[in-house]
Amino acid sequence: MRLPALLILFCCSGCSHMAQDSWTGRDKAQHFASSAFLSAAGAAYGERQNWRESRSGSFGLMFAIGLGAGKEFYDSREAGSGWSWKDFSWDIAGAAAGYTLWQSAR
Repeated sequence: MRLPALLILFCCSGCSHMAQDSWTGRDKAQHFASSAFLSAAGAAYGERQNWRESRSGSFGLMFAIGLGAGKEFYDSREAGSGWSWKDFSWDIAGAAAGYTLWQSAR
């Protein structure tokens, strides 16, 4: 029940402005790599806390995606570069890659 409410809130948040960027570029690689690292690190943290495998993996994914969304919200302020769905897409892809690397390293 909470997820649909969060998605509606997220989509209707009224960002100040949107970024005019491309799908490729140095910053996209940085979004991907940092999200991959954060996802794997978050999952490893959960594992060290003796959480179940599914909980550790979910924590890592949500940790990375949450920080990516926070960064985009920060960018969407008036003085920022603007919300970028492309950056956020690279964040999600990186988080999934980090989760996959963590799973394969186990």
